[in-house]
Amino acid sequence: MHERSSVAELAAILRDGLNRYSPGEKLPSSRALIERHRVSPVTVSRALAELAAEGLVVTRPGAGVFRAEARQQARPVDTSWQEIALSAEAAGDHAPRGVDASGVLATLAAPAPGVIELNGGYLHPALQPERALAAALARAGRRPGAWGRPPMEGVTELRAWFAREIGGPGGAIAESDVLVTAGGQSALTTALRALAPPGAPVLVESPTYPGMLAAARASGLRPVPVPMDADGVRTDLLAEAFRASGARLFVCQPLFQNPTGAVLATGRRAEVLRIARAAGAFVVEDDFARRLVHEDAPPLPPTLISDDPDGTVVHVCSLTKATSPSLRVGALAARGPVLDRLRAIQVVDSFFVPRPLQEAALELVGSPAWSRHLRAVSGQLAVRREALAAALRLHFGNTGTGPGPGVRLVPPGGYHLWLRLPDGTDEEAFAGAALRAGVAVAPGRPYFAAEPPAPHLRLTFASAAGVAELAEGARRLRAAYGEVAGDR
Repeated sequence: MHERSSVAELAAILRDGLNRYSPGEKLPSSRALIERHRVSPVTVSRALAELAAEGLVVTRPGAGVFRAEARQQARPVDTSWQEIALSAEAAGDHAPRGVDASGVLATLAAPAPGVIELNGGYLHPALQPERALAAALARAGRRPGAWGRPPMEGVTELRAWFAREIGGPGGAIAESDVLVTAGGQSALTTALRALAPPGAPVLVESPTYPGMLAAARASGLRPVPVPMDADGVRTDLLAEAFRASGARLFVCQPLFQNPTGAVLATGRRAEVLRIARAAGAFVVEDDFARRLVHEDAPPLPPTLISDDPDGTVVHVCSLTKATSPSLRVGALAARGPVLDRLRAIQVVDSFFVPRPLQEAALELVGSPAWSRHLRAVSGQLAVRREALAAALRLHFGNTGTGPGPGVRLVPPGGYHLWLRLPDGTDEEAFAGAALRAGVAVAPGRPYFAAEPPAPHLRLTFASAAGVAELAEGARRLRAAYGEVAGDR
């Protein structure tokens, strides 16, 4: 049984049995619970911690665990005044302060037991390098000075490693061009705040990553969509969008774009830089998927920043997607005065990334286990991609060119497929029916900055347990589609 499931099950058993004990009465010892329920000490410890967090039990070191005393009924709290305070806009406000985080929450929330996760944004635990991470963290903790204050820009050796990864063999990026960040989302937020004032427009691909749209709106920016096709952002429309909006910032994912999987075509790479430079604008390159390339992919194009001679590009990348949700270590790379502004905003927001985490990341990427892990993930993602694509073809009968749901692009990298639904399909109802059928998927609406041109679902194949679960997830999805479409 998976550890997460066994903890939840034991916590439920203990919660249901609490009525057998009086308030203040001692519960059985951990040893007794281990023997009675045939679980590990870690499972018992975590299950009791859940009950303690809920206020149901109290742990007394050296004495044991006791049922908590009955809590007094709290008096009702009237928070109705907050509705006015949170919605009141001052005369100088440029954008609403409310933020829709639904697209982000859909990929972060853990599914209920028995639900197949096709909406997650991270590798399944079986694909994560947990043993290598544990060893790296242990070695990092023993490094001299590991618990001291790091340089504000990041540990020098880690910055140098990111510079080599981002700049490529030509050495286009120096260690001094890099800031270590607390993951990719933090880096994106820092870049948005540094490069555009509140109320300003920011050009975004359409569709695009909901976390970036939420971060832009939380910073008071106005996302302006620029349509894409199979070759990435349409550069003819990008130039028009700069002219029409007056924007000075464009955010893009040139490699295995989320959610479409598109790779920016060779001819368009130079066009994006030329158009942005002519507009006096920055390009934020979100290179989130470079370490999620599949083993059957052609050679990857270099980063946009490595081909940028003018400091137009601000590059964002992270180790999180290829490792674990909790290894929140990423990087910002930029050249020129903009780097000082990026650093200033990061320092004000968070001071610095904890040194033990930086040292652990450095230990991981410097170990032989790192390349082995990347090769293993590369092979597994290719297998899973083909399994999900084949299962969708089996159950829906087309590849996105027929009347039913289908995938028009199967990318050789990343971890998701973009399922086009027939016009008129209620994607929210479809996602709801899918959840009732036992499979979690992400509706397409949050991926669009404006009204979407068509309904979609985003399906991920990295967060499921394996090939068999992907096949079952597609079968359940077909049953859910029959419910909302009347088996047309």
